[in-house]
Amino acid sequence: MVSVHELGLLTSVVEKIAEVCPRRTVTKVSMRVGDRSGVVYDSLIAAWPVASAATQCDGAELDAELIVSTVYCPTCEAEHEIDEFYALTCPVCGTPTADLRHGREFEISSIEVNAEGES
Repeated sequence: MVSVHELGLLTSVVEKIAEVCPRRTVTKVSMRVGDRSGVVYDSLIAAWPVASAATQCDGAELDAELIVSTVYCPTCEAEHEIDEFYALTCPVCGTPTADLRHGREFEISSIEVNAEGES
């Protein structure tokens, strides 16, 4: 089943690609998706064929790198990975921190296209 939320996000991605490389056949789209971005990763992957159908991205591979959330702990003076069970606290010492360094990403990192004249 395709999620409407992820489908809408990917439709926007396809529209942005059309703006930055018009009239080019896209072969691969690479993205960075944080685990706290509000995106359900499996739903995003499932929605790609629908979002890209009948566009210049039709048939293109979606490479979505899942970015694990990290926080910076001022007590440890270090960045640590957290998971969905940590409520923005350091997993090492327990210090509360609102300094979320990674995990909110939702960005296109690269677009591969065919050379001009190829389809």
